[in-house]
Amino acid sequence: MIRVAVSGAGGRMGGLVMETVAAAEDLELVAGYDPNHAGETVAGMTVSADPSVVSGADVVVEFTAPAVVMENLRRWHGAGVSAVAGTSGFDAVRLAELREFWTEAPPHCLIAPNFSIGAVLMMKFAEMAAPHFAAAEIIELHHDRKADAPSGTALSTAERMSAAGGRQERAVESQELLAGARGAAGAGVPIHSVRLPGLLGHHEVLFGTAGETLTIRHDSLDRISFMPGALLAIRNVRSLPDPVTVGIEGLLGI
Repeated sequence: MIRVAVSGAGGRMGGLVMETVAAAEDLELVAGYDPNHAGETVAGMTVSADPSVVSGADVVVEFTAPAVVMENLRRWHGAGVSAVAGTSGFDAVRLAELREFWTEAPPHCLIAPNFSIGAVLMMKFAEMAAPHFAAAEIIELHHDRKADAPSGTALSTAERMSAAGGRQERAVESQELLAGARGAAGAGVPIHSVRLPGLLGHHEVLFGTAGETLTIRHDSLDRISFMPGALLAIRNVRSLPDPVTVGIEGLLGI
């Protein structure tokens, strides 16, 4: 049995992870930590405001906010607990900061821009397509309570496209009449963020070249879509070869 704690246990994603772990036969839910929801009952367990409750776990799942995630990861590293982080906002600067203190394993740390297996495949397909088109743009659409913009998945997709040899060769003559109309550049790729009630998580990558376009799109319609990837990460994080791993691609064999 893998002993699992959840940080951010009172949030939408944290609560769902709590319930999913509690229902898994090979996992044991041992703690829920969340200072903002202390005393609440989630998945039959009382949520604590004391971070020391995590120290008894083999793996902690981190679903908090960008403002506190680094402090929490330092804490879990110091406690010797492997971490699976689904919190958004891990750009190159933040990953470099993480690798400065998480230098050896065990424990291990896995940062997942997205736990959805479909979204991971979307990123892989975009990476494969990038060098074959003259230019590309990303549109990401999320619910209006999402903490950041653009999404971590959009940023990661842009970085992977650029690293794969993606180009931005176009003759745009349009003048921006409103600042930001052309999006924000992530690794040189224009990214457009939409925030609306009713949405959950949606990513669309549009490629263009002479005479043709390609659109790759993924839609998460329910948060349950993130749970198979989260469980895969929990079960395998301690066997990863590196102290810090980004993405669940390796666990999927892609």
